[in-house]
Amino acid sequence: MKEAFIALFKSMTGSLRDLLPIILVIAFFQIVVLQQPIANFSEIVLGTFFVILGLTFFIYGLEMGLFPIGESMAYAFAKKGSVTWLLIFAFSLGFGTTVAEPALIAVAAEASEIAAVGNMINNTEEAKNSYANGLRLTVAFSVGIAIVIGVLRILKGWSIQYMIIGGYILVVIMTSVAPREIIGIAYDSGGVTTSTITVPLVTALGVGLASSISGRNPMVDGFGLIAFASLTPMIFVMAYGMII
Repeated sequence: MKEAFIALFKSMTGSLRDLLPIILVIAFFQIVVLQQPIANFSEIVLGTFFVILGLTFFIYGLEMGLFPIGESMAYAFAKKGSVTWLLIFAFSLGFGTTVAEPALIAVAAEASEIAAVGNMINNTEEAKNSYANGLRLTVAFSVGIAIVIGVLRILKGWSIQYMIIGGYILVVIMTSVAPREIIGIAYDSGGVTTSTITVPLVTALGVGLASSISGRNPMVDGFGLIAFASLTPMIFVMAYGMII
């Protein structure tokens, strides 16, 4: 119990240290540049304290739960020796974590509103929900495919730089032919997928898998899945925009 409390306290100290730069930046510009008193100062201090607590528990939870379970399942699948089940798990993990991403839900909802205002879709709740859900499912499917490709790269020992270069060449080509209205959304979709839920589990999967396979280096082969998860949504969302 005492060790857990010490670890939690260290995590909270680390969270405060991580947030300190942005606190100092905001305080400097508010006091020195704007030279205005901070409105609702007590509420801001309380909110900042809640942010520190939330970040602390989130990081502590990752270390206790998500990272270990991701690595242990990767070890288990590698020990089982079934590539098919490993790839099914990889796709399901990528799809499931992405479709639940709060950032993606928010971006998809905002994109549907803007699309309705711009007369790209009917300005009805049904049309907006259909557009937002279609966007979410497209991104989730693309991330599932990305994790499968990343797992195959670890298994086969493929070079990541050529795969990434090829992917971005395809992004550039599709950018030149995709509707202008979808390009920004596609690029943002690549960023919002790599957020709070997806990153810890996918990273743990890659590191655990590379650690459990003979001849693979976790530092060289275990990382890189997130790069694919950021790349493929841009391709798939632009294709989604071209289709609809």
